[in-house]
Amino acid sequence: MNEIILIDAGTGNLRSVQKALESVGATVTRTDDPQAVLSASKVVLPGVGAFGDFMAGLRARNLEGAVKEVAARGVPLLGICVGMQALFEVGEEMGTHAGLGLLRGRVLRFADNLSVKIPHTGWNQLEARQGAPLFNQIKAGAYVYFNHSYYCQPEDGSDITAEVEYGIRYASAVQRGNIFGAQFHPEKSQAVGLQILKNFVEAA
Repeated sequence: MNEIILIDAGTGNLRSVQKALESVGATVTRTDDPQAVLSASKVVLPGVGAFGDFMAGLRARNLEGAVKEVAARGVPLLGICVGMQALFEVGEEMGTHAGLGLLRGRVLRFADNLSVKIPHTGWNQLEARQGAPLFNQIKAGAYVYFNHSYYCQPEDGSDITAEVEYGIRYASAVQRGNIFGAQFHPEKSQAVGLQILKNFVEAA
């Protein structure tokens, strides 16, 4: 089944994610209805902007519990950008905010003393873990597009499926069972990003 529930938490441009998913064969329903999320066979949680605002948007729409329930049930869930960050326990953007807690770890700001510009905006190479389902048919060193000022620090290193070097080495993708995350924007990453989305749609 290639039906995807695309969660609308009230932040970000969901149209580009929807069009990218549709271009790889998914049937996409964009919604902020918790009942639709609870009936999903696959879920994508995209987000841009501030961590706290994103989580507030989920809670205002009663989506937090629905996301946690489908994740616990084993429904494949992909978080993109802030959507990946929200999978973790705590975000430290503009204060300390609780995340979904589906993965152990925190979301931290890049240090001011790095030799690179923050936010991390532009194309960088992925170092993907061999055998990770999201990166099936993705060549080593493929480039993807990033745009963020905070990064995820998983507590369990085995959750990391790809890393990137940008001033520091950090997790650019994660997976634990049915829970997937991409810090980069696959919908803006051309053919590589579309293949990653296709892998989620078909393999998850």
